[in-house]
Amino acid sequence: MNPVIALIITSIIGGLGAPIYKLALTNIPPFTLGFIRFFFAGSILLPIMIIKWKKMDIKSFYEIFIGAFLGLTVATSFYYLGLTKTQAINAPIIGSAGPIFLFFLSIIFLKEKAKLKVMFGMILALLGALVVIFSPIFFEGKELALGEIQGNLFFVIAMIAVVARVLIHKKALEKVNFYQVSTISFLLAALTFFPFMMRELDSWSFRQLNINGLVGIVFGVFISSCIGYLLYNYGISKIKAQEVGLFSYIDPVVAVIIAMPLLGEYPNLYFIIGSVFVFLGIYVAEGRLHYHPIHKIKEHKKHSIWEKITHKN
Repeated sequence: MNPVIALIITSIIGGLGAPIYKLALTNIPPFTLGFIRFFFAGSILLPIMIIKWKKMDIKSFYEIFIGAFLGLTVATSFYYLGLTKTQAINAPIIGSAGPIFLFFLSIIFLKEKAKLKVMFGMILALLGALVVIFSPIFFEGKELALGEIQGNLFFVIAMIAVVARVLIHKKALEKVNFYQVSTISFLLAALTFFPFMMRELDSWSFRQLNINGLVGIVFGVFISSCIGYLLYNYGISKIKAQEVGLFSYIDPVVAVIIAMPLLGEYPNLYFIIGSVFVFLGIYVAEGRLHYHPIHKIKEHKKHSIWEKITHKN
């Protein structure tokens, strides 16, 4: 599969995730949902990983472990906790500031070529994210506003953890295949969620599970994890880390479209203003927001054809 198409599909799944998980979390506790999601996703992919196993060293395992802890355990925990406190549509727009951090960190850690105006773009995008994060102050009561701001800050932590995972797993994916990275990550994440799930089961029982929780589990295991993470790891194994963030522009659009009928969440003025600043900052920093993902598909096809021609010659 074309890695660009893989990342587009992943972004659509990511946009669906916020409203679907928020609905699920009205029924099932966050760490229990996290354990079930990653344990069963890892178990499903385990036979494929064994068949396609590629020898790896201790360093690769260490990179997978650190990436899984940050990008799955930390990110998912704060993402779920954030959804219990604030609007689901805030998660993807705050996450859209991720490309700026990914762009900057990829220059430092992956030695990718620096671009001009990055710092100015980062400031604009950060300003937009701050508008969304602290907007509850302007239209909510003090107590409710503090809860929503906390939820938005949890999304920020989740976003930074995901960015760190991309950089760390990018290195691991240069040496081992994406089935190994995905499966090992899922099982390691499930292990870290297990003790927290046991504490939640003191006050919650699976007998309380209803359709909301079931939808979240099915989506989390099969769509978000088995398909989404697998395609994401495949995609980042084939293209530059800087290009990965390009596809997160799709997430907020999908999230808003789904959250409006499903949760009754609608963008307010501060959400719109913050979104404009985020995307403007990305445009200034990267200078390529005008690229549509379809453009990247064509570009990748041309590159692949050229590689085949030069290889034959």
